[in-house]
Amino acid sequence: MSRIAYVNGRYVPHGDAAVHVEDRGYQFADGVYEVVTVVNGRLVDEDPHLDRLWRSLGELRIDVPMSRAAMKAITREVIRRNLIKTGLVYMQVTRGVARRDHPFPKPGTPPSVVMTAKHVRLPSRQKVEDGVKVISIRDIRWERCDIKTVGLLPNILGKQQAREAGATEAWQVDDDGMVTEGTSTNAWIITQEGELVTRPATNDILNGITRLRILKLAAEEGVKFVERPFSLEEALTAREAFISSATSFVTPVTQINDTVVGNGKAGSLSLKMRDWYEGFMDGLRESA
Repeated sequence: MSRIAYVNGRYVPHGDAAVHVEDRGYQFADGVYEVVTVVNGRLVDEDPHLDRLWRSLGELRIDVPMSRAAMKAITREVIRRNLIKTGLVYMQVTRGVARRDHPFPKPGTPPSVVMTAKHVRLPSRQKVEDGVKVISIRDIRWERCDIKTVGLLPNILGKQQAREAGATEAWQVDDDGMVTEGTSTNAWIITQEGELVTRPATNDILNGITRLRILKLAAEEGVKFVERPFSLEEALTAREAFISSATSFVTPVTQINDTVVGNGKAGSLSLKMRDWYEGFMDGLRESA
């Protein structure tokens, strides 16, 4: 079965999906997006993702393209048409199509809405326990990383640098030597004292929906945590580390640059956090 995409009111074969050459998302990266995980046919944290999408639109002064109910209906139809049980939904909204000019187009220009979906295969338990390597790079992004825009060139360059180094992710480091976040994930460490640490959600990072869920789960399970900046040097001496996102869930980090984290295997708290998160997702099926 061929994949189906939604483009501005139409469901079309994925290979034929297209927007106008003067769509401002294409020419200016003038748009925002969200990625929502689908597990057991259910959307994970759908409402928080839509909350963030609406916030991103507001921060860029892009008109909301439709009601939330309509967006949910389209999302479910895209999932249905693509027969997604475990996978991802990508939704993007741009400022629309207009003659190429830097200022906003005239009022009434309709936003462009695109949605796609794909199947994904979850990693084996062994792969999770082996963990992943991350490298450190200088954070060269703009000062509004809290907006989930489609302008991802610095992230792409960092991710490619990680791949060429045999790593899964690159942790971006600010001018003070503090880790901000990964190129597509939030960054976490667990100190030698067992405290869970992640950078606070300011304009320096994207406030990940998975990040927020992990903090809730940590509170429910009685895990001591703190939201504060941590340095690369502190991360290199941490007991454990992991990354989180809608696509990686909780993925243990077992190497940072050339330094092995802990004993080189996923730490106990990192694995517990992943188990709790997977348990949360399984609960979506039970409550359906």
